[in-house]
Amino acid sequence: MYLILLILWFIFSGKVTLEIFLFGLVICGWLYWFMTKHMDYSIQNDLKLIAKIPRFIKYGIILVWEVIKSNLAVIRIILSPGLEADPTFYTFETDLKTEVARVTLANCITLTPGTYTVALEDNKYTIHALDKSFTEGIEESVFVKQLRKLEE
Repeated sequence: MYLILLILWFIFSGKVTLEIFLFGLVICGWLYWFMTKHMDYSIQNDLKLIAKIPRFIKYGIILVWEVIKSNLAVIRIILSPGLEADPTFYTFETDLKTEVARVTLANCITLTPGTYTVALEDNKYTIHALDKSFTEGIEESVFVKQLRKLEE
């Protein structure tokens, strides 16, 4: 977190001089100390996040791949004259523990073309899908599996 704060300091400063660099080291050090002392933040949190970086990268790649697949499915429905869309609302529940994971899942569903998260209440999702086929297996989708791994 200290490095992120320092990088943001340099970005917002606009230039890097010795004076700005030294002042940034002190200010970011004080801010990091304040976060650990008063905001229930710890170095262990940083180490846990650093250990999960490969999982975050994998999740990003999976998200891009699923968006591409969904784009192709929507294009197929649009360009096929004999194929009609069957829009539907679908409700399901997950066992994701953290609010961050649940909101991330809702956002990923919305990001993939053809689906939109209408409501999220506790662990219950209501989504609108362009076609019923888009809802098949959504309870145990690749997003849910990866988010479970990120919650560990």
